[in-house]
Amino acid sequence: MPKRLLPWMALCACATSYAAPQISTEKIQALAAQPYWIALGHYEHAKLGGWRSFVDDEDFFLSKEDGARHPDAELAATVEALYAPASLGDKHAQCVYPARTRWLRDQLQLDDLPKVECQEFRTWYNDINPHSAVLVFPAAYLNSPSSMFGHTLLRIDQQDVDSNNTALLSYALNFGAFIEGMDNSILYAWKGLMGGYPGLFALVPYREKLSEYSRLENRDLWEYRLNLTPEETGRMVEHVWELKQIRFKYFFFDENCSFRLLELLEIARSGIELTDDFPITAIPTDTVRAVKNAGLIDRVDYRPSRERELLARGAPLDHSEQRLARRLADDDSLLDSAEFKALPPDRQALVQDTAFRLVRYRATGQERDSNIASRSYNLLRAINRNPPPPMQIERPGQPEDGHQSRTWQLGLGSRDDQAFAEYGLRMAYHDLDDNAYGFPLGAQIEIGQLKLRQYESNQWQLQQLDLVTIRSLTPRNELLQPLSWQVSWGWERVMGKDSDDGHDTLVHHVNGGAGGSWKLTEDLQVFALGTARIENNQDFAATIAPALGFDGGLLWRNGLGNLTLEAKGDYFHNGEVRRSLNFGQQVELGRNLGLRLSAQREFSQFASPINEVMLELRWYHY
Repeated sequence: MPKRLLPWMALCACATSYAAPQISTEKIQALAAQPYWIALGHYEHAKLGGWRSFVDDEDFFLSKEDGARHPDAELAATVEALYAPASLGDKHAQCVYPARTRWLRDQLQLDDLPKVECQEFRTWYNDINPHSAVLVFPAAYLNSPSSMFGHTLLRIDQQDVDSNNTALLSYALNFGAFIEGMDNSILYAWKGLMGGYPGLFALVPYREKLSEYSRLENRDLWEYRLNLTPEETGRMVEHVWELKQIRFKYFFFDENCSFRLLELLEIARSGIELTDDFPITAIPTDTVRAVKNAGLIDRVDYRPSRERELLARGAPLDHSEQRLARRLADDDSLLDSAEFKALPPDRQALVQDTAFRLVRYRATGQERDSNIASRSYNLLRAINRNPPPPMQIERPGQPEDGHQSRTWQLGLGSRDDQAFAEYGLRMAYHDLDDNAYGFPLGAQIEIGQLKLRQYESNQWQLQQLDLVTIRSLTPRNELLQPLSWQVSWGWERVMGKDSDDGHDTLVHHVNGGAGGSWKLTEDLQVFALGTARIENNQDFAATIAPALGFDGGLLWRNGLGNLTLEAKGDYFHNGEVRRSLNFGQQVELGRNLGLRLSAQREFSQFASPINEVMLELRWYHY
């Protein structure tokens, strides 16, 4: 018998008013190895053998010394605690651990447990009144480090939510980083990557989360109605009670919001395995796809953001009408102007409704302003007198139907007169040439891009290692004028003093830029950004060399796939000038398979211009 179980076995043998049953060591170990008990304790196989719990809070465990690493010790401690005197009330283990209690009662036929009221838990549970659940996916939001891959949360609904249209009265179950203080975005991203924040579950009114994501951050919401039974939903909510104020480690890429919710779904429906597919990263879109593949989704509802509603309302207007709507949003007295009254009534209806939506969009997240309130009221009165037709919003592609997040790459090419093979792996998850279905327009988010190159002389070299590359090229228009921006950090090969001999220089760099993007047609977009770069280059005398430059080009969605044409330049403080022209065309062979042709011409004062061309097969796989 393991020594850690002896105290609990001895206690079980003691005579009490409610004597805990004597359970053999073999029975305890067998029950503790059951997947459902493993799920209740959030255990995983430890790297050096045995178990460890994801929970980073000793308050979660009844076996204080062994519970986090020994599921059997925690099970034995739980059985013993269930037979504690009922006078403990709300502090009784049956009240603190209702999900454990239910499962152990069923598995061990514990029909003689003390009768405990558990008033706090019953009041909380009845207030939530769980009947069904919805997985909610707020789309990617590039301006927030924690949301640039999207996010997931659960909505817990009552029985009459559909018939009474009362989803706003439901509760949202969210897991996120608990932040004390005012960390800036860079520190927030770093600590999120390194597990520097604790993660907590929170249950809040759904209307608050809906406002936060679709209004404050202007993000589309996808709602996936799950086919959980009321009993399964109830089991999950019982376990959420067990996790109140319980801390986990929080990591952006694996132990994050999406991974924790998969664990809850494994509690709800015994026998499904969702978390096993995510040993390294848990990108939200991949986890939604896993839930869909497990057959848990009944239907999908879509809630467009306030920004998308504004753009959809303004889409039928020509440029002069959109400009008038923008001016009207600044000055509602233009409702009486000759310019506005000259429009046909149906066009007036569209212009004033667009202006009203623009006023409300601009006011998002701001304190109440009497002038804005007055303009909104006057525009709303005009809309009531001349209402616009119902608005039709085209539903975009569902996020989980886009390509998978990890990418393997195999390329063959030539750099001047040298042939090479290139082998690449990108951990996550999308660039501008990839299949854009289900992804935000003009968005590029790459984490962990590694490229190794093998030249025909069997010379191997690290060609590129990008730790992070983010580009947001949202197009500007008459109504909205967002800033386009980009940032990247990593190592790459650039032309150097030995480039004429076929040896480029590996440099460490950090660069970024800002500017604008514009749509010329529905499928053609151009962009122009000013850039800044800091580089560590062994060919330079200084350890750190700064540069200013430009980055511009076009994006074209065509019948084959996506095409990019880009011109870049860097003008260093030490006099070095580096420029390049880049072309890329991806042919979409399938959702998760692409063939990409790329060509590049590079210019540098160090060497003669160099031409490179490559054909690359890209396999998107998780």
